[in-house]
Amino acid sequence: MDRIREALDSGRYLDMSHAEQRQRQRKITRPEYIYVLRHGYHEARKDKFEELYGSWNYANRGKTIDKRALRVIASFDDSETLLIITTIEVGR
Repeated sequence: MDRIREALDSGRYLDMSHAEQRQRQRKITRPEYIYVLRHGYHEARKDKFEELYGSWNYANRGKTIDKRALRVIASFDDSETLLIITTIEVGR
């Protein structure tokens, strides 16, 4: 979580095209998922190693200011940029 917050603080994060598409479909805004990444928790049991990319996807969960429960899947590239893979509303 420290690495994620550090990337957010330094502006080193990027929405992947899949994340942008899902955010539009699910009506999840950037401020909502950023809030979850800053104030939520690591949901380690949902982490997954992606063989194709040779990197881990980390699951983060929390509630927005409006109490909307979200899961944000993120990864890091070689330059330590935080890649937002997808966002999901949980408990619906």
